[in-house]
Amino acid sequence: MLSRLILTLIVCSLLHANEAASPTSEKPADKPTGKPTVEQIDKHRYRIGKIEFDSNTREIRIPATLNMAAGLIEFLIVHQNGKIHEALFTTDVSPSDINLAITLLRYKPSPELYALPNETGGLSGNFPEVPEDIRNAARMGIDVEWTHEGKTERIAANEWIQHASTSAAMSSTHWVYGGSQTANGRFSAETTGDIAAIFLSNSAMINYPGNDNGDDTVWLAFENRVPPEGTNLTLIIAPYSKPQSAKQP
Repeated sequence: MLSRLILTLIVCSLLHANEAASPTSEKPADKPTGKPTVEQIDKHRYRIGKIEFDSNTREIRIPATLNMAAGLIEFLIVHQNGKIHEALFTTDVSPSDINLAITLLRYKPSPELYALPNETGGLSGNFPEVPEDIRNAARMGIDVEWTHEGKTERIAANEWIQHASTSAAMSSTHWVYGGSQTANGRFSAETTGDIAAIFLSNSAMINYPGNDNGDDTVWLAFENRVPPEGTNLTLIIAPYSKPQSAKQP
């Protein structure tokens, strides 16, 4: 549980790093200048801008829009000024604010998906050894919540993604929080707008770890399952658990 005092101490320790990592130009996010404000809503719930998060359930709620109802996708979530031509969802929320909420809720970045460099500067076939406790702390589920015929529905985001060859929905695996990276003193997720990637991306904060995450030609928006393009919804990041069965919107 995050008391007011503990939250204040954590925020104060993180704000300087968050501010230093944010870019001064080329950032897709329309982010206000200055430090982000963390507001307490009730005993467990807090708000950063448009994000709400819960210290008890460790859920983060992000307002978003269904950006593509058909076609190839490489990203699950991008900022609205990012790579929207290849993303299932878009949001106007700052990636830095999302990253701050993730950090406050004690998720830990794991570099397990990023191949180590070889002697010539390229990528080797080797990956870093990451302790099991860090791997576990990096695993998260991503759900979609939306309104259909007056009812609130919630489902794993994987169920709205289809494999082009098998026509099956994406496997109900976890997603991995890698934390993005800092390049030239800039937080890459804020610069690029890459929030959650299906096709492995070092700049994205979150990546899909399953099969074919190195192929940008196999993942599609699941036409028969997704609601109309432009539908407003909420994306929910939470500790990973087995998702519910698919529901037709």
